[in-house]
This record gives sequence, C-alpha cells and structure tokens, in this order.
Amino acid sequence: DQYRPEVALVEFGDYHPLKPIMVTDTKTRRGARKGSTSSSSSSSSSAPVDPLSSMLDGTDPLSMFAAASASETPAMSHSKVVGPDFEHWLSKRGEILARFTTTEKLSIQCFFASVSGKALSPGSSAVSEKVRTRLEELDDLEEGSQRELLNLSQQDYANRIEELNQSLKEAWASDQKVKALKIVIQCSKLLSDTSVIQFYPSKFVLITDILDTFGRLVYDRIWTMCSDPRPLPVYSILTFLSETCLNWFFKIASIRELLPRLYPSSSSRNVELGIQETLPRLTAMIRGIGDPLVAAYARAYLCRVGMEVAPHLKDSLNRNFFDLLSTFKQISAESVQNQLVLQRVEVPEYLTLYSPAINWILQCIAYRAPEDYVNCAEIWVEFTCRHFTKREVNTVLADIIKHMTPDRAFEDAYPQLQSVIRKILTYFHDFSLLFSMERFLPFLDMFQKDSVRVEVCKSIMEVFIKHQVELTRDPVILNAMLHICKTMHDSVNALTLEDEKRSLALLIIGFIRMVSFGRDFEQQLSFCVEARATFCNLEPVLVQLIHTVNQLAMETLRVVRGSHSRKTAAFVRACAAYSFITIPSLSSIFSRLSLYLLSGQVALANQCLSQSDAFLQAAVSILPEVPRSISIEGKLRSSESFLLDFINNFLATLLVVPDHPEHGVLYLVRGLLNMVQDYTWEDNSDAKVRVYISALPLLAAMSQETYLYSIPKVDSNETLYGGDPKFLSEINKLCETLIGQILDHLKALGRDESPRRQGALAFSLFGVLLAHGDLRNNKLSQLSVNLWNLSHKHGYCETRISVRTLEYIKHQAQQPDMVHLSDTVQRLALQSRT
Repeated sequence: DQYRPEVALVEFGDYHPLKPIMVTDTKTRRGARKGSTSSSSSSSSSAPVDPLSSMLDGTDPLSMFAAASASETPAMSHSKVVGPDFEHWLSKRGEILARFTTTEKLSIQCFFASVSGKALSPGSSAVSEKVRTRLEELDDLEEGSQRELLNLSQQDYANRIEELNQSLKEAWASDQKVKALKIVIQCSKLLSDTSVIQFYPSKFVLITDILDTFGRLVYDRIWTMCSDPRPLPVYSILTFLSETCLNWFFKIASIRELLPRLYPSSSSRNVELGIQETLPRLTAMIRGIGDPLVAAYARAYLCRVGMEVAPHLKDSLNRNFFDLLSTFKQISAESVQNQLVLQRVEVPEYLTLYSPAINWILQCIAYRAPEDYVNCAEIWVEFTCRHFTKREVNTVLADIIKHMTPDRAFEDAYPQLQSVIRKILTYFHDFSLLFSMERFLPFLDMFQKDSVRVEVCKSIMEVFIKHQVELTRDPVILNAMLHICKTMHDSVNALTLEDEKRSLALLIIGFIRMVSFGRDFEQQLSFCVEARATFCNLEPVLVQLIHTVNQLAMETLRVVRGSHSRKTAAFVRACAAYSFITIPSLSSIFSRLSLYLLSGQVALANQCLSQSDAFLQAAVSILPEVPRSISIEGKLRSSESFLLDFINNFLATLLVVPDHPEHGVLYLVRGLLNMVQDYTWEDNSDAKVRVYISALPLLAAMSQETYLYSIPKVDSNETLYGGDPKFLSEINKLCETLIGQILDHLKALGRDESPRRQGALAFSLFGVLLAHGDLRNNKLSQLSVNLWNLSHKHGYCETRISVRTLEYIKHQAQQPDMVHLSDTVQRLALQSRT
C-alpha cells in the first residue's frame, strides 16, 4: 500500500489485445506528483507472435475502436439520471420470476477451475508477463474449465446462479479478476441457451443480476484506483480513468463469442466513456444474434444500461426498438418453428415471452418524451376505440396519465390530449360505459388551464345532449356529469362574457332535463337541491331547476290522482319551500315575477293555500322594483309590455284564489291595484289605465254565481261567499272606482290633445262593458254609447273593426235574453274620418 497505480501510457495505434504487446510501466512513490518521480523504470517485452495477429492490418473493429477512443478527450460524462417517476427494473424483477416458471429440468454450465497464479519473473517485464498470463487464462475458459450440471429444478438453478454470484464477489475481493471475468463470460453464454424456452425471461433476470454485480465491481474499482487523500489535477484523474476504462474494453473485446463479449461490455458502467459512440456500437453488435428471443432480451438489457448512464440519449433506444420490430419476421423462420414444435410451445405462448423485454424497451423510449409519446398515443387511441373495448381504452388513458403527469408535461400537449378526448367521444356514446372507465375523469384532470378545461367539458356535454336519448338516473353518469358541469360553472367569473354564460347554462340545462328518478320524487328533489348549490352562479340554470321542481310537484299530483295524503302534502310543501328560497336569488325581476306566479299556481293546484298566498304576495311586493327599461340582447327596451303581460296573467289566476280569512275581501286584487297605482310609469303612458281596464273582467267574473273555471278540491270565492250581497257590493264599489279612474284619464287626454290615445282607450273600455257589463242598466248603457262615440270622434278607430263589432252586437241582440242590445245598437253610429 506504499504505492498507488499511475497511468500507463499506451500507444493505441500499435496496441491490440491480439497483437504483440508493448507496455511502458511507470511507478511513482506515494505523495509524488506525476512528472516529478523520484525513480522510474521502463521496460518492454515482446510476446510470441499470435497467428491471428499476422492477419491484422489495423483496420479491424478493435483497432478502429482503439483509434477512435484515443482521439477522444478523456473525460467521464456527467450524464443525466432518471427521476423517481421512472419505474426501475428492480420493481419488475419479482413479477417476471413469478410469471415465467417451468417444471422442466434445467442444466447449467459452471466454471470450477481455480486460477493458480503463475510466478512472475522480477524486473522490467513484470507487467507484460502479467497481461500475457491473463490472456492465456481467458483462453483456458474455452478449453474445458467448466462442467455441465443436469436435471436441475427451477429452484436449484436459481441457487446455482446465486452461488456464481457469490463466487464472482469472492474472486474479485481476492484480486482474482480473471476468474471473475470468466464467471461473467460463462454466465453470458448461458443466455444463448433456450432449451427450456418458457423459463428464458426468468433466466435472463437471474443471470443479469450477476452482470449487474460485475458492472458495479468494475466501476467501483476504477473510482477507487483514482482516489487519493491528496487532490490530483482533474486532467490526471480523467486521463487515468479513460485509459483504465479502455483497458477493460480491450480485454472484453478480445472474447471471441458474441454474447460473452456483448453482455460484459454492456454491464459495466464504463460505457459512460464515449457513450454516444459506445451505445450505437453495442446496438449494432446485437444484430449478429440469430435467435429473436435472445436478441430481444439483449436489446432490453442494453436499453436498461443506457437509461442508467444516459437516459437523455434516445437515438440508441429508438434504434433498438426498430431493430426489434425488424426481427419479428424471424419468428416464422423454420429454426424457430422447429424449436417450438420440439418443446411443445404454441406460438401465442411463445409471443408472451417477449412481453417483459418489449415493455421495458417501450418504457425507456417513452420516458419523458411529452411530445413524441403523446403524438403516438393520439393516433393509437383511435385504433383502440375502434377495435377494442373500454378495458383497453382505459389502459391507454392510464398510460397517457402516467407519462404526461410528471413535470406537468401535459401543459405542453393540450391539443393532442383534446384530440384524444374527441376520438373517444366519437366512438363511445354510451356514457354509462364511458364514465365507468376508472381513468377517464383523472384524464380530464390533466386539463388544468381554465380555457382548455372548459372547452373539453363543453365538448363532452355537447355529445351527451346529442346522443343521450333516454332519461337517466345512473349514478355513474350523474356523478361524472355533475363534476363536468361544475367545472364549466366554476369557470364563470366577473369577466366572463354573457354569450359564454348563456352557452354554458344551456349545456347544463340540457343535462338537468335528462335526469329522471321516475316516481322516486324525493330523490329527484334531492338532486335539484344539490344542483342548486353547485350551479348557483348561472341564473338560467336556477330558473330551470325551479321549473323542474314545479313539474315534479305537478307530477306528484298526477300520480296520486287526487288522494292528498300527508306524505304527498309534505313533499309538495318541500317543493314550494325550494322555490321560495331559490327565487329571491335571481337577479332578473321578470324571472322572479313569473316564477312566483308559476309556483303559486302549482301550490294552489296541490291545495297548499298558505304557500300559494305567500308566492302571490311576494310577486305583488316586488312590483315596485320593476325598472322602466330592461336590456334585451344588448339593447334597452321599455319594460311596460312585459309588465302588462305579467299583470294580466296574474289577474287571471286571482279568479280561483280564495280570500284569506285574516286579510279581508279581495285583498290580493286590492294589493295589486294599489301597487299599480303607486308604480312610477313612463311619462305619457296609458299602462296604468290599461291595467284598470283589464281588472274589470276579473271583477265581473268574480260576481258570477258559478266561476268560469276552478281548481279541484280548492274552494274559490264563489263557494266561500256564496253570492253574499256584501261581497257583490265590494266588487261593484271597486268597479266604480276603476271606471272613474279610467274616465278621468280620458278627460285628461282630451285636454292634452291626444285624440288617438283617447280613442283607443275609449274603445277598449267599450269592449269590456259590452262583454262583461249589464247594459240593461241605463247608466251603463249610456256610458257605453258615449265611449263608442268618443272612440270614433276623431276618426282614428279602424272602420273594419267597428263594422265587425256592430255586426256582433246585432247578432247578440237576437238572443232571447239580450233583446236590450237592440236599443243600444241603434244608437251606435259609424263616423267618417273627415
């Protein structure tokens, strides 16, 4: 231990393992630096000429390799390493050993000869003698220094391999390097034996364990040899490492057989030296292996070593893969087929033997390749969808997730990932089948850019709405679609355009309309409660949910067919509570008005009178909030026409709504008219008066003994009051008040010189009196004549309508109980427009 190895300078142009060897040995005392040795000796010796050397002219592969290596800058590469996202070989080892087993008897060629060290003559020829002796020892391997063990079980075989592994470590530890190399060479030879072909993948695993051990020992020795407590110049270390590695390569390159030369060359991490040239060279060597199965596993091993030292070099991986593809035609060769017949192995079973090797090579190629991998997956997923089942498609999706998740690689592949989704949706229209794929929703989670994620969800929803024909209650579909719709909903913010909100809302509404739990009304209501919480920011969706709940309440009424049980009543009250809570959250005043009215009508139909009153009163209470103008498709328009339509519908409902015993006669009618009276109408507007005119037919209908329409099992005012004179008196007073307000307005229009508006209103009031008034009353008859004349006074009334009105009155006058109209019609005259 007083000396450490120093660099042995070799002239690569003259040196070859099979040529006469000239070695220069330089010894340096410990602590001395290169170039300042205290003593040195050099000697040269010449070995007997090998018969093979006479045939070498310096152009053989080994000489070319040596010359190429000599021209390189001696440096160890700082290669990239695989990350924790790469599934290492060790994780696959146990699975392969458990899967590929055999009950056949196995054989093994074992090396048993011990290496007896030959005495070296002292002096300057010591090194050359040592090299020659080691080469002779390597030749001894081919002269029967091993014997064959037969009839081994699988476990016995594994034990023998482990013994060889231990022998390798012991030989190396005792500085018997040649013996260690012989063990490696012998084990490499075993990989050419396919006599029990079903066991070959497991044999490969066991034997490559020994090769791995050899590689680690060589690598550790090289680094140990250059270690020194005192720092050396970097160039000195790198030069030493380079030449030491080359020395190992030359020793291994001298082995005549292909597999014993290939595997030790691949197993040593010395391939880091000149890695870009070494890997292609070793890849080309594999092409000389005749058995396609043996060649496939040799390629897998080389890819494994390449991933350990230089995972960023993809060219060699790709070359191995395409070489593998080109050898598959050899499977149908006579030699392979004869071997399968001899061993009674079917071709499908034989092909499964390739799977570990192919899977490994593909894993190496696909590692951290975002772009190459996903472009390939984008194409293959269509093939899988077209020709296979959801199981295979799910496998493809899982593989894409596995490759695209590390380092958020999916962020650079959104177009390809979107294409994958589109192709799946093209072939899978059964959404129960689609969403039962375990990896489909996790695949969607890779779309983390808001705009892209929303587009993907929209595409799914569009296909669902188009192809989902039947209503569904499938929990798989519901949970997945709720997730997708929530994703769309959650993308809405203050900057979202109205068109985009409308588009998203329509898609979500399309989903809601396809959900039905049949007669399980409570489950349907629970779904609507969940949907309300999920889609609270999209008003059209909330509106749809309220409509759905009202339809649910009416469906309950239809199913029970009038039998109003306590359970049914409780459910309807729950539906009413849902609507009553949800409606105030709407920003659109007309949506609130119409839904209050609709919900009140539904509650009334289900005999829930207090709930109906609450809805109708709520509608009346928000009338003052109606703006004078509203935005429709980006343009401001007057709200009067919409408000008048609502009030007319509201008035029609009030006919069947019974008065509340605590609120007085006609409390809803009076409340509505008071709100109309106080509302701030537009200037020069006749809307308020038109409401008064519309209220008169309602009051007239309420005074009848039998109402025009009613709701089953709901007692209207006709039943409550039974024609009570006080009730009729209240109706008459209210009618007189309204008519007075209308006439005052007509007089005001006359003063304002608005004859056209005056004539139109007068004719409208005339029509109401004619249809609903008792013209046997002289005052009312005279009022109707005056209104006719006023409407025609300035010639603005349309003649055609006037003529048809007169014809109608004449026709009615012929009825037995309408004779009094004969006198009235004679007093109605048409006036010209002059």
